[in-house]
Amino acid sequence: MSRPLHKLTAEALDLPERDRLALADALINSVEGPVDPAWEEAWLEELEARRRHGTADVRPWAEVRDSLLSTLDSQ
Repeated sequence: MSRPLHKLTAEALDLPERDRLALADALINSVEGPVDPAWEEAWLEELEARRRHGTADVRPWAEVRDSLLSTLDSQ
């Protein structure tokens, strides 16, 4: 039998911040579903336009995420 949601929530909130972020990421990924290829292509075109105009700092999400988590760990 699974634990009630309120108990799972309480346990999750007791986790260290890095683990809560990893859990939140996993939960969001589990419900978002597949990416719409047309939306992804349009967004990549927008990012490329911003890069060409010098209005965007384009880095891979994994790099940005690791940097954010590292910053949180040092606080």
